[in-house]
Amino acid sequence: MLKELLNESKTKLKEVGSDYRKEVSKFRTGRASATILDGVMVEYYGTPTPINQMATISVPEASLIVIQPWDHKTTPDVEKAIRNANLGVNPISDGKLIRLPVPPLDEQRRLEIIKTLKKYTEERKTVIRNIRREYREIAKMMQEDKEISEDEEKRFYDDLQKVIDDGISDLDEVQKQKEKSIMDE
Repeated sequence: MLKELLNESKTKLKEVGSDYRKEVSKFRTGRASATILDGVMVEYYGTPTPINQMATISVPEASLIVIQPWDHKTTPDVEKAIRNANLGVNPISDGKLIRLPVPPLDEQRRLEIIKTLKKYTEERKTVIRNIRREYREIAKMMQEDKEISEDEEKRFYDDLQKVIDDGISDLDEVQKQKEKSIMDE
């Protein structure tokens, strides 16, 4: 039973870690990346639709993203959605193509991005701590109901703490790598 709880907690931590990596990949470095458009939704015939499901997105050079909507009538809507997403880039449209020139990052903007990254990392660490609290409460209830002994509860706490520490160190490692890439580019 306790092993199942421990495995369940590991699964939740993996989900938090993969979600964190996905979100962190959107943090802009000095190089253009189509991932900054992930999550930008365009109102398409009354339905919010991701840009990558209604347009071709390419990165022809390190400082430019090109978006070519499949239905040219939606180009103004795509442009509007990008502006409203506050990505820090200004779309330029010719009616068929939308160009997103990605300006090089200055030192101040890099530090702002890192500050946001640290805040986001702290939020994910809080989620991990909440997972720990949730599973500790389950183990405590099991011990109170005499389903497990105090020794088993203590051993579970120790094992759970190791899992939590691994999850937090994983987030810290990803954060350090992202900070380095933001400052180097």
